[in-house]
Amino acid sequence: MAVSPLAELSPAALWRAFADLCAIPHPSRHEAAVIAFLHGRAVAKGLPAEIDGKGNLIVRKPATPGKEKRPGVILQAHVDMVPQANAGTAHDFAADPIRPRVEDGWVKATGTTLGADNGIGAAAMLALIEDTAVAHGPLEFLFTVEEEIGLNGARAVAPGVLRGSILLNLDSEDDGRITIGCAGGRDVTSSLPLPRVAATPGSAGFRVQVSGLKGGHSGLDIHKGLGNAVRILARALRAAAAAAPSLRLAEIAGGTARNAIPREAAALIVLSPGEEAAARAAIAAAARDMAAELTLADPGLTIAVEATAAPAAVFADATPLLRAINACPDGIARLNDTLPGVPETSCNLGVIASGENGVEIVTMVRSSVDSARDALADRVADAFALAGGTARLGTPYPGWKPNPASPTLALLGELHRRRTGQEPLVDSVHAGLECAILGATYPNWDMVSIGPSIRSPHSPDERVEIASVGNFWTLLTAALEAV
Repeated sequence: MAVSPLAELSPAALWRAFADLCAIPHPSRHEAAVIAFLHGRAVAKGLPAEIDGKGNLIVRKPATPGKEKRPGVILQAHVDMVPQANAGTAHDFAADPIRPRVEDGWVKATGTTLGADNGIGAAAMLALIEDTAVAHGPLEFLFTVEEEIGLNGARAVAPGVLRGSILLNLDSEDDGRITIGCAGGRDVTSSLPLPRVAATPGSAGFRVQVSGLKGGHSGLDIHKGLGNAVRILARALRAAAAAAPSLRLAEIAGGTARNAIPREAAALIVLSPGEEAAARAAIAAAARDMAAELTLADPGLTIAVEATAAPAAVFADATPLLRAINACPDGIARLNDTLPGVPETSCNLGVIASGENGVEIVTMVRSSVDSARDALADRVADAFALAGGTARLGTPYPGWKPNPASPTLALLGELHRRRTGQEPLVDSVHAGLECAILGATYPNWDMVSIGPSIRSPHSPDERVEIASVGNFWTLLTAALEAV
C-alpha cells in the first residue's frame, strides 16, 4: 500500500484524518460515504453518534474526568467540497479520490480542488474524536452536508438537538484570524428562452474557448479583480458579432459552481465563410484589451478560436443574452462602511449553460446587509427580465452579526497572544458561514470561527499551509482545555 504524502506531517493525527477524507469522494450531494466513515470511526470509539434526516452527523463525547461541569462546546465543520478540475484533468469527483501532494510548505491537490475547505476542520474533529490526550469539557461534533450549495445541512439542524452553549466553527481560512461575523446570501437562477432555427447552409463552425484564469471563491476572492470567464466570453462574442453580422450562437457553457468565480467558458458559433477573418480579428482585439485590463490581477487569460463541425441548429438571436450578461452585476457592488476595504455586497455570475430552447444562468449574491442582498438580487433578475427571461430567487440566508463582547473571542484572543505575542485579527468575512444559520436556530450560542491558512478555495489552485495547520490545532486544543 502506498504511503500517503501527508504521513510525515504534524500534527500527525489531523493529517492522517485528512488523508482518510481525501480518499473518499465527497462533493456536495455525495457525502453519504464520508458521513458513514466518520460515523463508523465514532462508534468504534464507543461514542454516541446519530445521522439526522438530512445526512448530518452528530457525535457526542463526554468530558474528561474533572471537567464535567464545564460549558458544552460544539465543534462544527462541513464535509462537502467544491468539485473543480483543470481543463484536461480527468477526474470524477463522485468516484475518484483527491490526490494531495506536499510542495514548498503547502499541501495541494493534483489538478483539482483539494477540499481543505472544509476537510481540515472535519479532520481536526475526527482527530479529537479519537484523541485521549486533550482535556476537555462535554463535546459535540456536528458534521454538516451540502454547505457549498446553500448551507442546506445547517438549515436542517433541528432546535434542541445540540446541548452545548459554545460553537467553534472550523471553516475559517486564515491563521491568526478569528472570525465573528459573515455575509448572508441568495442565489438567483435566470432562464432566457431563445428559439432555434436551422443554421445557414454552408456556415462554418467555431469553438471559442476562454481559459487560463485563476478562478476562486466568490466571496473571499471577489475583491481581487479576477477575470470572470463567462463575462469575458460574452464580451468577446459581442465584439465578434459586431464585426461579423452572420455570427450565430449554438451553445454556451461556463463555470461549474455558483460560489466559484468561473475560470473557463466556451461557446459554439457559426459564421458565413467570408466573415471568419473579421470575427477572429475582433475576438483577438477584445482578448488583448481584456488581458491588458487583467495584467496584474489575472494575467493568464487566453481566448482560443478553433474550427469545428457546424451544428445543424443555432439560436435565432443571441443578442438579448449577450446584453443581459453584460448588464448583470458581477463583482463588488458596495464596500462596508465600518470595515474599510471589506466588501459589503457582491454578486458572482457563476454558471451558464445552454439547452435546446434557451439558456440558464446561476448567480450568487452576498451581503452583510439583508436589504442590500435582496436589492442586488432584484437587479440581477431585472437584467434578464429586460432581455425577455425570468428569474427564480432562492431562499435567502442571513448574515451573522458580530459580537465583539464574546467570551469565547476573549479566550481565543488571550491564547493567541500567549503563543505568538501578537494580537489576532478579528473580523467579519464576506462569505457564508454556517454560524449564520445555526445561530438563528440556537440564538443563545456564543460563536466564533477559526481555521488554518487556505488559499484559492473553490479552484484547482486550492492549497493549505502546513505550518498554519499546526497553529490551528494548537489553538483549538488549548481552547478546549481552557473553556
